[in-house]
Amino acid sequence: MPIFIKEVHDKKSWNDFIYLPEIIHKNHENWVHPLYIDEKKFFSKDRNPAFGKNETRLLVAYENNKPVGRIMGIIPTAFNEANKLRTARFSYFECYERKEIFDLLLSEVETWAKSKKCNQLIGPMGFSDKEPQGFVTKGFDEPTMLVTNCSFRFMKEYIEENDYRPYVELCQYDLPISSAIIERYQKFAHRVERNHQITVNEFTNTKSIKPFIKPVFELINRIYTEIYGFTEVTEAEMEEFAHRFLPLLNPQLIKIITNAEGKVIAFVIAMPDMSKGIKKAKGRLFPFGWLPIVIEAKTSKKLMLLLGGVDNEMQNKGLDALLAIKLFHSALLLGFKTMDSHLIMKDNVKMRREIERLENSRLYKEYAIYRKDL
Repeated sequence: MPIFIKEVHDKKSWNDFIYLPEIIHKNHENWVHPLYIDEKKFFSKDRNPAFGKNETRLLVAYENNKPVGRIMGIIPTAFNEANKLRTARFSYFECYERKEIFDLLLSEVETWAKSKKCNQLIGPMGFSDKEPQGFVTKGFDEPTMLVTNCSFRFMKEYIEENDYRPYVELCQYDLPISSAIIERYQKFAHRVERNHQITVNEFTNTKSIKPFIKPVFELINRIYTEIYGFTEVTEAEMEEFAHRFLPLLNPQLIKIITNAEGKVIAFVIAMPDMSKGIKKAKGRLFPFGWLPIVIEAKTSKKLMLLLGGVDNEMQNKGLDALLAIKLFHSALLLGFKTMDSHLIMKDNVKMRREIERLENSRLYKEYAIYRKDL
């Protein structure tokens, strides 16, 4: 039977869309399951407000009545209006290693984007930069961290054969955490703290962090505007973070700098890498999937950098180094040995130089968000 594409409108095709990747990646050693409790909320048009703000299509390719590929098409309405663009995006793209499936899914989104008067298609890119983005272009045999794409080499080859070219390139580092690094920058960090009349707020419980949540996200909304695909964090999203994610974080791995007036001017948030535990649980918390995840959270020796930033007026004054020293100090006390940088724009030369100055730092993975004129 020929391959055909179905738009997701019923429970079966919705489940096919969500669970297909674990079938495709069944023998892919480095693939990590998503947490399905989050996936079901994210891909629910009733529960995820992003669907109400953007035009979307969820598509599944079938052959012999079995799902063989999926893709999501997005028209980022608010982003386009704010930047005077007419772009569309594709994301959550998965298929077997067969170019006819890949091409059919991509072509379907291209046709839809053209019908909506879009002049470019960009991806993989979701609703915002807070989701997995880009196809892996280097480091295919390296481990996968949470909230990053794990794609096969053929995805890079197929997209380029369709005349897409890299638009935004990203890279990921593995960093050592050692007392030698702390000692090297300790005097400098003390001088920064003294000279700028600032306070580094450190925490031992979640309750004491709550007053800082809104100011931190307000800072993010000011300083992340240069990141491609960034969309402003709403008050609803701030509240969601407070209620849903904050209890999962270790307060000792959150550092917030305030100035003499108490204004938040810099922060860093990290968490243990729980990918091995999630993989053991196959992305399912129940009935017992939560156990390997909790164990991994308590025993992991690898730290993941989630978010961080410095107010524009205070950049290049050493606050980033001060945050790093404070975070590394706490991480060492908790037994961590390495830290993953998460995704960094390849043209962020300043940040990359700082990382590469650290002895034994390693650039281990690269990604590309592609673009094609329609």
